[in-house]
Amino acid sequence: MTDQTPRLRLTGIAKRFGAVRAIQQADLEIKPGRVHALVGENGAGKSTMIKIVAGAETADTGTIEFDGEPARIATTTDAIALGIATVYQEPQLFGELTVAENIFLGRELKKSGRVDWAGQNTRVVELLERLGLPARYATAAVNTLSVAEQQQVSIAKALAAEASVLILDEPSAILTDAEIGVLFDVVRRLTAEGVAVIYISHRLDELFRIADEVTVMRDGKTIGTYAIGDLTVRKIAELMVGGILSDERPHRTVPDGPPVLELDKLARAGKFHDVEVSVRGGEIVALYGLVGSGVSEIAAGIYGIDRATSGDLRVHGKPVRPRSPRDAQKLGIALLPANRKAEGMFGFQSIAFNISAGHLKVLSRFGTFLDRGREKSVAVDLIKRLSVKTPSERQPISAMSGGNAQKVVLARQLVERPKVLVLAEPTQGVDVGAKEEIHRIITELAENGTAVLVVTSDLPEALRIADRIQVVRGGTTTASFGPDASQVDLLAAAAGGDE
Repeated sequence: MTDQTPRLRLTGIAKRFGAVRAIQQADLEIKPGRVHALVGENGAGKSTMIKIVAGAETADTGTIEFDGEPARIATTTDAIALGIATVYQEPQLFGELTVAENIFLGRELKKSGRVDWAGQNTRVVELLERLGLPARYATAAVNTLSVAEQQQVSIAKALAAEASVLILDEPSAILTDAEIGVLFDVVRRLTAEGVAVIYISHRLDELFRIADEVTVMRDGKTIGTYAIGDLTVRKIAELMVGGILSDERPHRTVPDGPPVLELDKLARAGKFHDVEVSVRGGEIVALYGLVGSGVSEIAAGIYGIDRATSGDLRVHGKPVRPRSPRDAQKLGIALLPANRKAEGMFGFQSIAFNISAGHLKVLSRFGTFLDRGREKSVAVDLIKRLSVKTPSERQPISAMSGGNAQKVVLARQLVERPKVLVLAEPTQGVDVGAKEEIHRIITELAENGTAVLVVTSDLPEALRIADRIQVVRGGTTTASFGPDASQVDLLAAAAGGDE
């Protein structure tokens, strides 16, 4: 550490959204020419902290200084004016436009009242050379570049606005190891020029290749800032979770028997590879992985949304290859999607409609006309079984709380009892009470013989509900743990720790 004035200092930051305190007390100090990592579990407050720095949110209390002077960041325009720029995991670019057009979009260089194309291209060439990209890319369409190169274009766009603080939000999640190396080379060039970099990542192992300091957040607070040389992956994991072991849960005895679901070296090119999973009837297996690990893509592959390109998928020992969700449903596989609003709900339709959707054949008379009486009977039964709080099955699902809406989407998967139930992020965005209810339902389904695969990035959830946990990292299954594993062990395995 040097004695130079911090480029950016946030002190006593707090932020509340309604009754939820996203940040209770947070401090952050970023110095020029340094890479400062910000880490924490999902919900720790780091995303809100970054939004405050970037001007997307305003702190309720606390102070901000920029280059030693008091500063106010109330909008993204304020942040940009100070020289703060953000590069997100997915490049925010227009593929059909050229690199130069993307970099100067909305702030075109003008000459005699017209766009100065030659001047823009000259400036872009300078930026590209600064990042180690060839000059010819200035006139290339962005959609002809690799994802890693597009990310570098996003960085060039930030530098064109004279950014002196660069926020990299999960930049490596969609990159290969070779592309990550290129990204790190770019980051080192920028810090050598004095740019301050805030680096957010769930992949703790890579911090030791690029970061100078690490600030850890937990429960809306900054726990501390540490020199990278004083840390290990395990130490960071312990700081993130507070060294807390998983909550105790009732012991379950899983019946012996052959696997109902087997994934044998299952792969989809560019998404996941060599995935090995087996789930017996009555067993709950969790696939746990961090953001960008490939865990969600595996769920999509099982359900035929993104078809596997190699390997085997077997149900009751029989090789199957779902070509679509409809195929998967016929094979006895059901999926609770992670994004219920976009993929699982008809918002302005009734609960009964949402439960019966996709099951019209079994709820119809003569295979043609929907039997309204049977639809109501099935809906009322599932509402009761899943303890859905509603005055009527006719209530629109959009009027329900997140937890009750999630239970309705889950109810749809149970109209025809599935052999295999895949649950992607089953309690995402629901309150604690609803989470406990959903966990109870999942356990009851397993106890009735269903093979349950929970696909989650929620570490406490994996420990709370699973009989076995398989860690996914880099698109493939790695370590396997029993229900007595600790949060620290699992997080270290998912983040690349070998200690």
